[in-house]
Amino acid sequence: MNDTQQPSTIYLKDYQVPPFLIDKTDLVFDLSATATSVTATLSMRRNPEFPDTTTPLVLHGGDEVKLIAVAIDDYQLPEAEYSLVDHDLVVTATPDVFTLTIETLINPQANTRLEGLYRSSSMFCTQCEAEGFRHITYYLDRPDVMSIFTTKIIAEQGAYPVMLANGNQIETGILEEGKHFAVWHDPFPKPAYLFALVAGDLAKITDTFTTMSGKSVQLEMYTEDHNIDKVDYAMDSLKRSMKWDEEVYGREYDLDIFMVVAVDDFNMGAMENKGLNIFNSSCLLASPTTTTDDGYLRVEAVVAHEYFHNWSGNRVTCRDWFQLSLKEGFTVFRDQMFSADMNSAVVKRVEDVAFLRTAQFAEDAGPMAHPVRPASFIEISNFYTLTVYEKGAEIVRMLHTLLGEEAFRKGSDLYFSRHDGQAVTCDDFLAAMQDASGVNLTQFARWYSQAGTPKLTVTSHYDAEQQNYQLTVLQMTPVTPNQPTKLALHIPIKVGLIGRDGTELTTAHQGISAKEHTLHLTELEQTFEFKGVSQDAVPSLLRGFSAPVKLDYAFNSQELLLLMSSDSDGFNRWNACQQLAVNELLALIEQVKAGEPLKTEFELVQGFASILQDDTLDPAMVALMLSLPTAAYLSELVEEIDPQAIAKARKHLKETMAKQLSDLLLACYHKNHHAEPYAPTPKQMAKRSLKNAALGYLAVLEVNRSLVQEQLAQADNMTDEFAALNAAVHNKHEQADNMLADFYSKWSHEALVVNKWLMLMAGQEHPQGLQRIKNLMTHDAFDLKNPNKIRSLLGGLGQNIDVFHNLDGSGYEFLADLIIELDKKNPQIASRLCTPLTRWRKMKPELSALMEQQLQRIMAEPLSKDVYEVVAKSLT
Repeated sequence: MNDTQQPSTIYLKDYQVPPFLIDKTDLVFDLSATATSVTATLSMRRNPEFPDTTTPLVLHGGDEVKLIAVAIDDYQLPEAEYSLVDHDLVVTATPDVFTLTIETLINPQANTRLEGLYRSSSMFCTQCEAEGFRHITYYLDRPDVMSIFTTKIIAEQGAYPVMLANGNQIETGILEEGKHFAVWHDPFPKPAYLFALVAGDLAKITDTFTTMSGKSVQLEMYTEDHNIDKVDYAMDSLKRSMKWDEEVYGREYDLDIFMVVAVDDFNMGAMENKGLNIFNSSCLLASPTTTTDDGYLRVEAVVAHEYFHNWSGNRVTCRDWFQLSLKEGFTVFRDQMFSADMNSAVVKRVEDVAFLRTAQFAEDAGPMAHPVRPASFIEISNFYTLTVYEKGAEIVRMLHTLLGEEAFRKGSDLYFSRHDGQAVTCDDFLAAMQDASGVNLTQFARWYSQAGTPKLTVTSHYDAEQQNYQLTVLQMTPVTPNQPTKLALHIPIKVGLIGRDGTELTTAHQGISAKEHTLHLTELEQTFEFKGVSQDAVPSLLRGFSAPVKLDYAFNSQELLLLMSSDSDGFNRWNACQQLAVNELLALIEQVKAGEPLKTEFELVQGFASILQDDTLDPAMVALMLSLPTAAYLSELVEEIDPQAIAKARKHLKETMAKQLSDLLLACYHKNHHAEPYAPTPKQMAKRSLKNAALGYLAVLEVNRSLVQEQLAQADNMTDEFAALNAAVHNKHEQADNMLADFYSKWSHEALVVNKWLMLMAGQEHPQGLQRIKNLMTHDAFDLKNPNKIRSLLGGLGQNIDVFHNLDGSGYEFLADLIIELDKKNPQIASRLCTPLTRWRKMKPELSALMEQQLQRIMAEPLSKDVYEVVAKSLT
């Protein structure tokens, strides 16, 4: 696809109900690696809500689906009575009620796009969200067409003893020629994107869960045999998720069985198919020797997320793909709250906000900026974005803040009861919350339709005589593509006041005395008054990050130190520490660009020293506070991105901290180093995170090189082992190459560990860095068909400033080559690889021109809709 062959844009405003409905879907799969036959028998009728009763039947299809036969009732249609138009099946005349039978043939082995039915290793699996089912058979592949599915799977018994699909298994049997069959029935209507099928020679573990009404549910987790010892933690996470959803939301599981399958080749993290969740192996497998603490937390969160979708996504689904955040934003919020309850709520909040401010804010400021409910798209796969997921979750969190926990629960109960079995919209979700709480959410609804990250500019005034404190807040949302005009949003701002003596003050606002207030910003400019303020104060603004906004308040260094030491809000203590570090780094970046000697102020060293000596703090919080702002986050704060200057500034500040705080860091390291048997508990994880944060600084100094080597040699868990290896590689340890070679030799049989090795290898600074990365692509450890390996390699490349941002443009050229090659195999992954190039306008001029050149080169190629949309918008 190029300039002369532009794809069409789909608009929310053009939505129409489907002309036809499918009440029942009966599927028969006769599985073969290269020639799987699919027979779909569809009980159909015209939709009484669609005005035109003469509209032909149009079923979506994929270019690799071979049509064998079409029949209406028992009448085999001749070719004159149907046609194939742009891969869709068009039947010109149908009765009002009829049975449509379609026979198709597909080649799962050749399916490299990993949509529809495909092969991963020796197993069959599916991925049908968003529009993958059309790559299996012709169908009304849209989320507002919900049907009762019955699936019969036929396969060779020896090669595929396990055959799974949605719902409950109702029949099995033996056939001739070594084949067998299994029939699965899902009693709950669902759209085709929730269909799932798995077949293979798989091992499993089983457990049971008793629901709050006393029903026993069979739990099963499947992997290839060599990984079955790595799913116990996922099973425990599933049971915790089921219990939490009952206790917090009153949601009970509804089928007799819940199954989860690990798949190595998967575009996404996991998929919530009804009763049969399919997971990327990286989000399900966990063992102490192969999985870091972060990996354990990810497994717990993703298992919870996909399980919670059973109600917020499956039982109540989205009417159209513009409403994607209806299920994803709500479910991300639910999994965040679950993880907060299972672990440290403050740490979880800090981690989520750090990710949001780095990645989603960048998306909001880039060419692909869009509202949480987009107004249009070319390819829906491009809108599985951080805006839809993470910002969508922040919108739900703001609702929770505005309504309060009790009213929010009433709203969710009403939403589920009112819309069970329906495909609905974000407006329906808001209506349930409004009706249950009595709170008018008309202005709040703008969060779903207005793109961009709002900026709050805050000033304060204290009147000592009147003991009156004022905060004046201005909100401004910048212009984004296709949205030049921005309206005032309803923004909840949690605030407290910290006296200059470190006391948290009780103040009166609108007649309510408290230490914390939630302000309702509804105008472009608004002043809030607090009475009974006994002394001048430092405002603790946006506590808990109560809204996804940028905040501008002129804190000086001493005020930030005060917040770090005295604020009762853990998030704002971390944020004050981050802001101190940001201030230092921004100054250093300017010094680098000006060619000046690099120097730092004393306040950040003082702040780091104080938290290292504060035994009352959670070790996990201390680790987060010690973490310097990332290069990606700093890139969003500067007017013009200079990757080399940012890297030099961060390196200098890290070296300064390591030298100034060496004794405290060493004491911290030894204090948190323990010999207990590994357990993925919050207490142990916290200690490991702080120990390894200290090691990251200590490794900068040559005197501590032996400490790194010692931890690597003695580690009995992947968290400590990988932290030591990472510290060695990124601090140019003289043994780093040998360490990497030994690590690969030790773990070459563990695919997920090898992915970590790939990332480190690609991220290692080396004079021949780009050639080394190219060599990795021909290494036995790499496979261009596997998304996890691509993400690992490119993740390392992105961290390798000297290679990716080389002034000769070779890093950008390499990425463009990979995008062009991958677009022919897996357009979803190819389009996501474009993201670094989309920020070209913000780069320093010499890099900006090189990035634009590669985007133009990509644009000149025949492209998928996925890549075309991203590149075209980037160049517009």
